[in-house]
Amino acid sequence: MKLRGFAVVAIAVLMTGCGGGAKGQQGPPPLAVDVAKAVQRDISTEISLDGQIAPLLESTLSTPESGTVAEVYVNEGDRVSKGQLLAHLDDSQLQAQLAANEATVQQNEARLHSSAVQAPISSQQYSSAVSQAEQNLQAAQNRVQTDIAALKSAELQNRSNQELVAQGYVASTTALQAKATYVAALQELNNARQALPAAQAALATARTNTQQTQVDQATIAANRAALAEAQANVQLLKTQIAQSNIYAPFDGIVTQRLLDPGAFAGPNQAIVRVSQLDTVYVNANVPDEDLAYVRPGTPVRFTSASLPGRTFSGRIFDVNATPTTGTLSYRARIRQPNPGDTLRGGMLVSVNVQKENHPGAIVVPRTALFETDQGTNVYTVVDGKAKVLPVRVGLETDTLAEVISNEVHPGTLVITTRPDALQDGSVVAIGNGPPGAQPGSTH
Repeated sequence: MKLRGFAVVAIAVLMTGCGGGAKGQQGPPPLAVDVAKAVQRDISTEISLDGQIAPLLESTLSTPESGTVAEVYVNEGDRVSKGQLLAHLDDSQLQAQLAANEATVQQNEARLHSSAVQAPISSQQYSSAVSQAEQNLQAAQNRVQTDIAALKSAELQNRSNQELVAQGYVASTTALQAKATYVAALQELNNARQALPAAQAALATARTNTQQTQVDQATIAANRAALAEAQANVQLLKTQIAQSNIYAPFDGIVTQRLLDPGAFAGPNQAIVRVSQLDTVYVNANVPDEDLAYVRPGTPVRFTSASLPGRTFSGRIFDVNATPTTGTLSYRARIRQPNPGDTLRGGMLVSVNVQKENHPGAIVVPRTALFETDQGTNVYTVVDGKAKVLPVRVGLETDTLAEVISNEVHPGTLVITTRPDALQDGSVVAIGNGPPGAQPGSTH
């Protein structure tokens, strides 16, 4: 800690006078010392951590597509908004492929529509053919049955007439006519029986044709699949065209422009980097032995050599649960508002975290302490002479120390600069300025 200067208390130095003193021996000359007053104040110890500023968000932007960079619309330092177009690859070849695939989609849509419309018509035709074939078969079967009955009747009539002709009851012409009727009936039955297999075959064919319905449905499914494939190709090309553009993923600042128009960008090659610096992270490395003093919500102060005279305050946002690879240090983060982008990414900082605090302690400069075999002591000044007072030491900083003693109170003078000859009871002369010296107020 820094000491903000000491006020000085002047004490009259005892000197040998000429007028009223006795003539003869004189004592040793007083020893010149510097003093300060003990004060009551808060004292605290701190741990200092090395840290670095990091953007709250940072993305190095690229595209999975490859091609010539057509445009880069931003420069380093430009502020950008989420969704803003930053760069664009030449997509003319992809556009041509898209047009061709959109035409293929239209063709497949037409095929699918035609097959879908024709399928129910064909299915109806197949069903009608089966119904008609069944009716024809039934008619052929009925004709056979009818002709069998007619043949039996003609046969009976013919046999009867033949018997009657022999007995002379029926004329021979009548018998001949009955026989002709029988022969005609027999021919009709034979014709009907010959037509029956054709009707059965026609029904079987009609029923087989109904299986064409499944073929028609398969054709529809194939046309639908071809259409889906063509649509997928169109969507893929649209995605590739969209990925030829680079957009800002969040509000931020362009911190790098890596390629210019005309350059060839391979897949995933960095083109632009965007960082969000309105709020930043202060990343600090916390050694394992100091981890107990650093937790979310812990207040901290930090400074940077890049910003002399500036001190920033914040609180620990989070502490990593595992140490940084290869170390025993844990990353702690402060989420810090950054108006005006004062804090820049990569800036080195020193983070101070309070370790212990004793409020209302009696504090003296550390230079006032000295050690003897009996322990720690301070010199005070009483009636122009040095006096040794034993003390216990509490918290210490770089420049201050907490002392505990019944004889050291706020305002007690303690000697901060001691000549080698200084002893308990030595006559002293205070040489560091006017009365009122105190330890500084910096923790």
